[in-house]
Amino acid sequence: LKRLFYKMTENTNIANPGQSSENPNGIEQVSEGVFEETLLESNWDEVVETFEDLGLKKLLLRGIFGFGFTLPSFIQQKAIKPIILKKDIIAQAQSGSGKTATFLISMLQNIDHEDLKLQALVLAPTRELAKQIYDISAKIGYYLGTKSHLCTGGNPVIEDKKKIQEGLHYLVGTPGRIKDMIERKILSTSYLKMLIIDEADEMLGRGFLEQINEIIKVIPPDCQICLFSATMPSEIVKMTTKIMNNPVRILVKKEQITLEGIKQYQLGTTNDSSKYDALVEIYANINVNQSIIFANSKEKAEAIATKMSEKDFVVSCIHGAMEQKDRNQIMEDFKSGASRILIGTDLVARGIDVQQVDLVINFELPTNKENYIHRIGRAGRYGRKGVAINLVSSQEVAYMLEICDFYKTTAKPLPNDLGELD
Repeated sequence: LKRLFYKMTENTNIANPGQSSENPNGIEQVSEGVFEETLLESNWDEVVETFEDLGLKKLLLRGIFGFGFTLPSFIQQKAIKPIILKKDIIAQAQSGSGKTATFLISMLQNIDHEDLKLQALVLAPTRELAKQIYDISAKIGYYLGTKSHLCTGGNPVIEDKKKIQEGLHYLVGTPGRIKDMIERKILSTSYLKMLIIDEADEMLGRGFLEQINEIIKVIPPDCQICLFSATMPSEIVKMTTKIMNNPVRILVKKEQITLEGIKQYQLGTTNDSSKYDALVEIYANINVNQSIIFANSKEKAEAIATKMSEKDFVVSCIHGAMEQKDRNQIMEDFKSGASRILIGTDLVARGIDVQQVDLVINFELPTNKENYIHRIGRAGRYGRKGVAINLVSSQEVAYMLEICDFYKTTAKPLPNDLGELD
């Protein structure tokens, strides 16, 4: 991952325009020891215990309380203030702990609502997550009168162009579409004050790095950069030295990330056929509000959906190869409760918030260890209790042990009496 980053930045200069670009290999000039001792440790301790103590706009407070918040979560207590103070930030917190509201409240506080210019840009890796962020921002900022737009692939470019030209205070979108709008000279970043990147470890990874690089190259020198994720691998933190200015770091050691409210289990299986049988047995013996079954490919997700449909289970299936309108409908049905079992890929592993989900099943273990926490985190939103079941084939046993060791956690054997899971 680092080699890819170095190769890309050698000629393109990903450095924040406000920082020196005389040393294109600046990342490599810092020793590993310095990285481990300084950049991988939190450097902000101040806690603000109420929203009122943050000095927020009255209309923003009204939106926050109207959304259902009463007191800030731990990440909100720590991260909102430095963002309001216009500091760059790398913020990490467990899934379902209120990260989205953290950066949205801060953004809405800092925007000058009397100046109709694009002042903030929020980037997310998937269209589903971008839409969720946009919807939350509209609710929290309802009384402020902000103008905003959701800019993602799958929607007509002409609609994006119209909204942008009418004037916006902030934009929420996916990297590909935002990059396209910039290259078409439809979107100007000249007045941008904040760049917020959600799921930062994913966004600075192989799939999005080039697009993020192109966006960062055109932001103003004094643009504030805010990175958020539940997982923040050390190599990602190291990358940020090129694009951030003395950032506040609120980090969590990986052994502290595991979600306490989620019971983790594993069931030994021999092959996919025995995994299908296990799914039928699980759903026949426990009461579940809503659940998500994860697979590593669209082909496997579709195969699971077919097998379960044959057993008369009502399921829905989602993956990145589907038409956007179909993906939107499936997510709307699931969030409304019309669909109770969702089968999907890691497209829905990050950030998607459906509070009724109380069971996650890994039909296959994720290929990326960080995504294990993101997946099971769908079952424990905002401190709620949940269950994660891993169907582990003989070929996956060693990898399951690696994941448990990585997070210093335990996945207990699934009990014979599944009623114990309720």
